[in-house]
Amino acid sequence: MNDKELARLLSDKELVEKRIESYIRKKALYLREKDKREIEGHISKAMHNLEFIPEISSKFGDWKLVVCYYSSYHMALALALDKGYSSKSHDATLCILIKHYFKVISADEIRMLNEVWLDNEDILFYAQSKNEREKASYSTRIIFDNADIEEIKLKTVLFVNKAKEILKD
Repeated sequence: MNDKELARLLSDKELVEKRIESYIRKKALYLREKDKREIEGHISKAMHNLEFIPEISSKFGDWKLVVCYYSSYHMALALALDKGYSSKSHDATLCILIKHYFKVISADEIRMLNEVWLDNEDILFYAQSKNEREKASYSTRIIFDNADIEEIKLKTVLFVNKAKEILKD
């Protein structure tokens, strides 16, 4: 999803609802019961992936990005499942995150709810990491700036930890 499209979704609740309905019709998104064991499985997989990142040589920065992406994606799937959705589409998952975890509120309210709800930067990071993962997986580029990789790794850890907090009972 490009930045312009994401900006439209962040500002248009009706568009998000239409997209979700479309993904359900296309069978890329399913309504289902919340499954705590599956949610825990996604959390466990995200943590497992994060533990693997230091094992990857700096020579393989492209694979570090892939692992970061999948760590955040497993957490996004856990968040979606917590709201009663199972997704087979990255964009559908992003729409669920926007619908259920993004609130347009004042800066003070954002700070107050920061520990509970995903804020705009977290959702934008999720979309950005997807793009980086696609570059790493599908492009012929194999060299990535270590500073960029470390920044994405840090954002991944923050996203995973925040999502874990949201999913606590």
